[in-house]
Amino acid sequence: MIDKTWGSAAEAVADIPDGASLAVGGFGLSGNPIALIEALLAQGTTDLSIVSNNCGVDDWGLGILLNAKRIRKMTSSYVGENKEFERQFLSGELELELTPQGTLAEKLRAGGSGIAAFYTQTGVGTQVAEGGLPRRYDGAGGIAVASPVKDVRTFELSGAPREYVLEEAIATDFALVHALRGDRHGNLVFNKSARNFNPLAAMAGRVCIAQVEELVEPGELDPDAVHLPGIYVHRIVEVGTGIEKRIERRTVSVEQAASREMPEGA
Repeated sequence: MIDKTWGSAAEAVADIPDGASLAVGGFGLSGNPIALIEALLAQGTTDLSIVSNNCGVDDWGLGILLNAKRIRKMTSSYVGENKEFERQFLSGELELELTPQGTLAEKLRAGGSGIAAFYTQTGVGTQVAEGGLPRRYDGAGGIAVASPVKDVRTFELSGAPREYVLEEAIATDFALVHALRGDRHGNLVFNKSARNFNPLAAMAGRVCIAQVEELVEPGELDPDAVHLPGIYVHRIVEVGTGIEKRIERRTVSVEQAASREMPEGA
């Protein structure tokens, strides 16, 4: 039997070297593979190039690697909610490749499917296609590295000619993902919104490491319920159902906020 389980998160990430590229699941703080991220932080791996929808917050998710100056480059679609990210980017310490969210998802999926590149309408007529987006600043307000011009071609689709920009696929050395449940063969089931970028990141990594809340035996997962087949997963670590999960921003309704501010009968 193929058993892909590893004893701990530290063991599972131990061979990730300095300078490695990583695809990391998560959207905001939902679905972050935090146990694997913390293990990577603890072992001191640095100079990382990370592809993820965002970079967590200052003290959680990928933000803990960023705070420790372990990340060289981020490829993301959203970088808000992280003041240290802003500081490092504007000071020239961090390289950033901003990518439209749907394009980022497709670049990861294409990388995992053996598709080298694809054309999309997203970004046509903008700096995404025309180049010039800052990727790294020089620390003095100038642009040290800018995004390149991309190939734009016209195709006829649905009876009308349209322009499309060429986007190259993404494949990384490793992938780190979080799933609700997995079996020893690597088949994974994700929980609701935590599914987000996790399957796509898993597909793009040449070696995919998954942390799962619950590990089950082969055959216990309904085949129709499997979100990601085990062919994409190489290592599994069980982290337990009690693992901490944070909420990026807590909000309440206007009515609830008002009721808390004004005691009943006042």
